[in-house]
Amino acid sequence: MQYLRVKDIQGMLGVSKSTIYRWMDERNFPTPIKFSAKAVRWRLDDIEKWITQQPNG
Repeated sequence: MQYLRVKDIQGMLGVSKSTIYRWMDERNFPTPIKFSAKAVRWRLDDIEKWITQQPNG
């Protein structure tokens, strides 16, 4: 299983870090997995699935 950092997702989607966290606040983005108090990662599969579910995906 591959995990992505927020910077990886920013590059994939062409959005800012604040946009990703806003989507999370709006419950419109996959929940990350906490690896430690300061480290979170997203599953690549979850992000790819989310992309395909978007109107422009």
